[in-house]
Amino acid sequence: MQSSLPAPRATGRPRSAAADAAILAATREALVELGWSKLTLSDVAVRAGVAKTTLYRRWAGKNELVVDAVAELFDELELPDRGTLGADIEGVVLQFAAILARPEAKSGLMAVVAESTRDEALRERIRTSIVDRQKRLVLEGRERAQARGELPLERDESEAARTVDLIFDVVAGAVVHRCLVSAEPVDEEWVRGFTKVLVAGLAATAAQ
Repeated sequence: MQSSLPAPRATGRPRSAAADAAILAATREALVELGWSKLTLSDVAVRAGVAKTTLYRRWAGKNELVVDAVAELFDELELPDRGTLGADIEGVVLQFAAILARPEAKSGLMAVVAESTRDEALRERIRTSIVDRQKRLVLEGRERAQARGELPLERDESEAARTVDLIFDVVAGAVVHRCLVSAEPVDEEWVRGFTKVLVAGLAATAAQ
């Protein structure tokens, strides 16, 4: 016989998607105008039109807030279907570089990466909110290339996971270094050369 007792209700105030969106947008605005060092939760709250306590209910501190605000920028990335693996890579790398060139991405990402060197929890948040979420692009590109016959199917899941990690690390590492460390342009000529090296490496690995 089923119980007639009502189902337990969730405790606490439900999160507002609109408030979250306003807060993250205000954080990016503050990063552009103030930079990471001068950004405060009080200023973000004023810009977003919410109480400061609303921020603290959602984020432990400034670093976590900035990670989530920057992560939303990278969620804008899309893998274009240009007909070949090389052309697809060129398209997403140009998008990636354009996002990194934005002041809110540049100052926010560099700051939280630096802070994460002494904060394991923050490093994990960067990993889950940015790195793991964007590996979707590698998965999509690899599956598309396999369907075209440009890449072979991996022999097992662990090999597939290693390949995805390697491709992501190579692309992200090269573009972030080029944009944010050496501060050299990521133009179409550089992207073509980089893609040629990457695709050749993937072909050589597949032939082994």
